[in-house]
Amino acid sequence: MTLHQLPLASKDKVIIVGAGIGGLASSVRLSHLGYQVSVFEKAKNAGGKLRTITGSTGDIDVGPTVLTLLPIFKKLFKSVGEDIFEHIELVRQKIIARHWWPDGTSLDLHDNFEASRDAILSFSGSNSAHEFEKYFFDTKDLFSCFETPVMQNPKPSLLDMNRAVLSNPRILTKIHPYRSLSGSLKSKFSDYRLQQLFARYSTYVGGSPLESPALLSLIWQAEARGVWSIKGGMKKLASVLEKLALDRGASFTYDSEVKEFNTEGDRLVSITDNLGNKHRADKFIFNGDPRALAVGKLGHAVKKAATKEANCDRSLSAYVWGFDAKVSGLDLVHHNVFFSNEPNSEFGEIKRGKMPSDPSIYVCAQDRGKNAPYPDIERFEIILNAPPVSKRKSTPEDYEKCKETTFKRLETFGLTFQSKLKRGNLTTPEDFEALFPASDGSLYGRSPHSLLATLRRPKCVTPLKNLFLVGGGVHPGAGVPMATLCAQLAVEEITKGQISTSTFPQMDTPGGTLTASTR
Repeated sequence: MTLHQLPLASKDKVIIVGAGIGGLASSVRLSHLGYQVSVFEKAKNAGGKLRTITGSTGDIDVGPTVLTLLPIFKKLFKSVGEDIFEHIELVRQKIIARHWWPDGTSLDLHDNFEASRDAILSFSGSNSAHEFEKYFFDTKDLFSCFETPVMQNPKPSLLDMNRAVLSNPRILTKIHPYRSLSGSLKSKFSDYRLQQLFARYSTYVGGSPLESPALLSLIWQAEARGVWSIKGGMKKLASVLEKLALDRGASFTYDSEVKEFNTEGDRLVSITDNLGNKHRADKFIFNGDPRALAVGKLGHAVKKAATKEANCDRSLSAYVWGFDAKVSGLDLVHHNVFFSNEPNSEFGEIKRGKMPSDPSIYVCAQDRGKNAPYPDIERFEIILNAPPVSKRKSTPEDYEKCKETTFKRLETFGLTFQSKLKRGNLTTPEDFEALFPASDGSLYGRSPHSLLATLRRPKCVTPLKNLFLVGGGVHPGAGVPMATLCAQLAVEEITKGQISTSTFPQMDTPGGTLTASTR
């Protein structure tokens, strides 16, 4: 059954812990279906990793910056009788990203295959254009092969993956199961710059291209299918979803940290908040890092909901700058990537627990790509990859060191910012650990450094019959689209077997990828 067939007569109570995108998407769907939904969030507002800081020009995104895989969001809104375009103004980015190298060259990837191929032809010649054409369609085939049996499956298994491969045996030649993404790309592209460009997509799920499986090449297809910015910033998505849930009877309690899940037998019965109050419900959704459950942060009784997360390898963290400034020197677009001198050298340093000395740097110029003139003082987010807290503890010198590494490096490309930066403009791995408890500062959950990593992620269903998991640390993976899809899968599991008492419109089939994230 699909969700649109499952509106409920039941008035079961559901408690959702966490108002990140997974919790918000779950609250909208469930309240629309007739559940009594209560959301508890330790922060002062909704959004989770859809964070902002306040600058002189307004709110500055310091989390995800764009939407990809738009059909997933269209489906979410349609499932509750709404049209996303009536609530959110989206601007498609014709240039997916502008890429810069230390040798002075640059390359735009576009929102359609032909334009990207022609750009690569001008950039690197006909051989590279032919290589890109093959790569594009190979990754498209990988994406299509695993989309339904893995990504849209709430409990995918190795058998499901094998069946997908057996149904399309030619896909075996495109998986390269024994190669890393970096190793695979060396056989795909003769130009090292293109190897470097497509290797960076493993970082979208917190992986090093030196250790991530070649299968993660399909992540690039998430952006190839289109990239959209939101007028008003990414927090607009969170505020809209919150309002839709409120309109359907959901309640939100902020500044309320859940301290413990309380059980009777193999079922949860209540939560205890930071004031000592207990709140009972019939079903529970946890929208936090599953590792918090595994290490007992929310009580011994729920450890078994995600036991294997306690000691697994963690994904990358990041140093994230957010600020407004007058900028000069280069013609930026919304997405910009500045590559390191030595391809992939930063990942060796990160593995050794060091702050990268020669990182690739992502710059989001948030006021560009909006089909409107951009102001003199613009808003920026800058991201550098970093090791999680378990591999590196912060030092008092980190702020100045990161500042010098970031901005001196960008100056070598000719990009300069006029801004008065403070410590509050930088979010470090330890800051992320404080914001998202027991995450180890990791932004993407467990490490993707295995061909079967996606199968090892916690699933939305747990050994506790009425506890469900959603979010970027849960299958199908990290990022706003995947967390939204995770919520869909969880709600479908929660409502499984319920009898429909009304009718809802048929929903679109979403696009998606195994683990794709966005920045």
